[in-house]
Amino acid sequence: MLAIASPGSLVTIAGASLSVIGWIGYATANPNLSLPTIFYGIPILLGGLALKSSELPPASLLPASPEAVELRQAPASQTLRKLVKDVTRWRYGQKAHLESSLETLKLWDEDAPPQLLSVEELASEGRYGVAMRFRCEGVPYARWIEKQERLGRFFDKGLRAQLSEPGPGEVLLQLLPAAA
Repeated sequence: MLAIASPGSLVTIAGASLSVIGWIGYATANPNLSLPTIFYGIPILLGGLALKSSELPPASLLPASPEAVELRQAPASQTLRKLVKDVTRWRYGQKAHLESSLETLKLWDEDAPPQLLSVEELASEGRYGVAMRFRCEGVPYARWIEKQERLGRFFDKGLRAQLSEPGPGEVLLQLLPAAA
């Protein structure tokens, strides 16, 4: 159901509907109906198809613990809240979520970029944290380990990164508050 509700799908459906109405108007010799709907419908349909060809669906947002929900609104959580909001929306023209961040961190492979599978909000030491699960066949786990210290600082000061390998070709990145 999520895929049909994407902006690209909605624009494609609207364009296709207008085009069909226009062709029906043309077939029934109704120029007042056929001309505008065909002339607007076809470009809208093509725009929708272009969006569909470059769309990146949002990462799955796993249910948060009650503690994390309470901590989410704390001022110190603002950067991580923005991160969660960014990766749980439709993206266009990108190969993967956090593409520019992963490129900057040298955790990018052009042929097989890391794909964000899911995001989970956490509570750790009374502060808000985020766990992100990546599928990354092109970037070895050893390279993620090399960048572990920089990962936390990259997203916000006062964060630390914890990495684990939950399965083959997967990396679990937890951004947690640094020890006080």
